Amino acid sequence: MIARIAMKKRSDDPDAKSKPSAYGKALGLLARREHSRKELQQKLNRGGYARDEASDALDRLGEQHYQDDERFAETLIRNRSAQGYGPMRLRAELKSHGLSDARIRSLLDAAEIDWAESAAAQLRRRYGAQGSADPAERARRAQFLLRRGFPAATVRDVTHADVDDAADENP
Repeated sequence: MIARIAMKKRSDDPDAKSKPSAYGKALGLLARREHSRKELQQKLNRGGYARDEASDALDRLGEQHYQDDERFAETLIRNRSAQGYGPMRLRAELKSHGLSDARIRSLLDAAEIDWAESAAAQLRRRYGAQGSADPAERARRAQFLLRRGFPAATVRDVTHADVDDAADENP
C-alpha cells in the first residue's frame, strides 16, 4: 500500500518526468559500458537531444576522459577476440564506430593476438580436436572461420583447405 502511494507521488512529480541533460544521459550510458563517440552521438540524436548540446556533452566527456575512442577500441578488440572473432570482423566493427584505418591497424597490431591459434581454438570448440580428411567437411570448417572474420591465409593454414583469396583482398 505504501509503495503504491510512493509510486503515485513520483508519477505526479513534474521533476520525475524531466529528461536528463545530454551530458547526464551520455554519462549514464558510459557507466554501463564503453561507447565510441560516434555511437554516443547516435544515441543522443535518437533520444531527441539537439546536435549542439550532444556535441558539447561529448566534448566535455572526452576532456574529462570519461569517453575515449582508444579505450573503447581496445576493450572491443579484447572482448571480441576472446569471443573468437578474427581481425577482419574486428576491423569492420571498429570502422563502423568511426575509427580510421591507420588507427585500427595499429590497435590490432598492439593487441598481439595469435590469430592462427585463435582460429584453431574456434575449430576445436566447434568441431572437436579431430581433423577431417573429407574435402567437403574441411570446406565447411573453412567457411565457418571466414564468417568469423579470419583471413583466408590463416583459414587455409588452420584447416588445410583450399580457400578463395578474395577474402584477403578486403582487409
